[in-house]
Amino acid sequence: MEEVTEATPVNLASEVRLPSLAVLPFANIGSDPEQDYFADGMAVEIITALTRISGLFVIARNSSFVYKGQAVDIRQVGRELGVGYVLEGSVRRGGDRLRITGQLVDAVSGAHLWADRFEGDLGDVFALQDRVAERVVAAIEPTLQLAEIERHRQGRPERLDAGDLLLRASALEHEFTADSMAAALRCLEQALAIEPGYAPAMAAAAYCHAQRHFQGWAPPSGAVCAEALRLAKRAVELAPNDAQVLWMAAFAVWNMAGEGRERARELFGRSLLLNPHSAMALTLAGWIEIVCGNQGTGREMLARAQRLNPRDPRSWLLSGAMAIAAVVDEDFARAASWAEKALVQNRRFAVALRVLAVALVKLGQPERARQVVQELLAIEPELTISGFLARIPMPVEAMARTYAKALGVAGLPQ
Repeated sequence: MEEVTEATPVNLASEVRLPSLAVLPFANIGSDPEQDYFADGMAVEIITALTRISGLFVIARNSSFVYKGQAVDIRQVGRELGVGYVLEGSVRRGGDRLRITGQLVDAVSGAHLWADRFEGDLGDVFALQDRVAERVVAAIEPTLQLAEIERHRQGRPERLDAGDLLLRASALEHEFTADSMAAALRCLEQALAIEPGYAPAMAAAAYCHAQRHFQGWAPPSGAVCAEALRLAKRAVELAPNDAQVLWMAAFAVWNMAGEGRERARELFGRSLLLNPHSAMALTLAGWIEIVCGNQGTGREMLARAQRLNPRDPRSWLLSGAMAIAAVVDEDFARAASWAEKALVQNRRFAVALRVLAVALVKLGQPERARQVVQELLAIEPELTISGFLARIPMPVEAMARTYAKALGVAGLPQ
């Protein structure tokens, strides 16, 4: 990703329709001059890590650091650097510990979008810088996406280009209903009609097809699977170094590819090499490793995702993955707990409903399990055990048998 190397008021990001961000030098709140080096290093580490986020335009250090030591108006900084968002922070020493704060501000409105505080020992300042940088980046990625969606909603341009349509599709995908997913796909089809080689829209369309597939919101169709896989393959060809394109394509390949699913794990691996701080990529990759029987690897990925972004607005996906891990371990009380946690955030999440039904049967609560199956059938009226097992990848045979038997007890038709 290219960076701006001069402090000019030209917003180069607007030419490529990317959200743009500047990281200001962190303020040294204290009299220790050595802390100044740490504060500067902290900002540089965050800039470096942010450049790994695909779809984000990051202003270079030598442009944002012209504000070092100055009291600034964030909106003025936004105008002067031509950015939509500014990250600022501070470092304070207390004995042998450092306290680092960071906050993300909308440079147009001045609204605070995110803030957090981190503490650590002075023993290894470089490890502390790394840890704070990865946490900040993991939290900023979804925060910026939601902020861009909201900004687009408020602006509502009369004529939509491909980037506008991708944002609109993202907003609809976040609603996570059958109708919103179908509408998101229509937006993405329009985006690709305007710009046929737009890899992010291709990957997002493949991802939407996969979500509709595992939710049961689209009738089984070989043509749909083929189209999702075509979009995923082409998106990867066009944007082989775009981490988000790769994990979206990976999820589509895993759900739609039949015998070719090992390719999905390769794509997840490449995505995480490019951006190891993506909580979403870690969550989905960890989920798949667990389903494949690689519990240790999968749990490490999920634990890292949770550690990086404990307040992720889509943490219901992680809770669902943890519920599946508990089923593999035959710890059904914990499976039910994680599934219920996911459903508090998203009651339409079929993965969590299926886990909860299985867990309740195993815990000797078949009546409650039958109620959950009724919720499943409200989401997918034609759902059957055989149809579910044919559609959802479940490489571990023991897990497939557990689901089949328990869902049958819970009243799901064969």
